[in-house]
Amino acid sequence: MLRDEGPLTPLAGCTDLYVSLTFGTLKETRFLNLWRLDALRTIAARGDTLTIGALATHADLIRSTMVQKRLPMLVAAAREIGGVQIQNRGTIGGNVANASPAGDTLPVLAAADAIVVLQSAGGVRRVPFNAFYTGYRQSVRQPHELIVGFEIPAVSGRQWFRKVGTRAAQAISKVVMAGVHPGTRGGGVRIALGSVGPTVIRAPRTEAALAAGGAMADAQRILAEEIAPIDDIRSTAEYRGRVAANLLASFWNGAVRR
Repeated sequence: MLRDEGPLTPLAGCTDLYVSLTFGTLKETRFLNLWRLDALRTIAARGDTLTIGALATHADLIRSTMVQKRLPMLVAAAREIGGVQIQNRGTIGGNVANASPAGDTLPVLAAADAIVVLQSAGGVRRVPFNAFYTGYRQSVRQPHELIVGFEIPAVSGRQWFRKVGTRAAQAISKVVMAGVHPGTRGGGVRIALGSVGPTVIRAPRTEAALAAGGAMADAQRILAEEIAPIDDIRSTAEYRGRVAANLLASFWNGAVRR
């Protein structure tokens, strides 16, 4: 249908789409409802790889013992998305497809080096999550493709997630960050942030500074160069920059003490 009857906009939980509809900003008029495709809700382990179907809801992620064990920072993110109603309806695929830089699951997937699985009538292709977005609310997904799932390799180290918003829940992120500290298990430092740029941001230079044992002040300075916060209705660039620096210190110092 996407190939032969498009353009069609795939929809699932509609938690963002209905907001646009209510405000009259929705440009799309033809949709493809995916909600009944139960095959896209599967959460499974294939060797060291965790696979999550695009229609897995945030509540599914919270309840999954497999996700709790392998990717607890994704569970933490899912718990802070909206209220129970949104968690029961919103999907991880929708959160990614919506492409908002404030999407709470996005820094987790970036820090976990996830793979986005895209499928079309012509076949399947896999895109590294950190190469998926090309700009504000833009991605490499083609109109004839569906996001069908995510593949997440084993994550070594201590996982960390923090969302800063107006309230503890049911609020859009002002800054959201996910990180992995190698600890005693090896692996590399991983840091990703949302709401501080046009897309979710992975911070490789900051990661390298921390891995090299540099001073926190130096790592915070580098982070300020890697992010690009703006002033908007929810916050200011100055506040976001300050919070991002504080979150970096909280992540690193807390992980070192444990």
